[in-house]
Amino acid sequence: MRKVCRNDKMFVEGGQCPICKGSSFTDNWKGRLFILDADKSEVAQKIGIKQKGEYAIKVR
Repeated sequence: MRKVCRNDKMFVEGGQCPICKGSSFTDNWKGRLFILDADKSEVAQKIGIKQKGEYAIKVR
């Protein structure tokens, strides 16, 4: 099962988040957001995402 970083809300397949280099993960999340081009995405800019990837909308 894939994990979500508690800090960045990015889906991670490994032991370390590629953005914050942290290891605090959860599998309790709701909703997905796919960012293909963070520079051109208005949604990514509004919520502060600077890297393409798959993100959870809500993390518990």
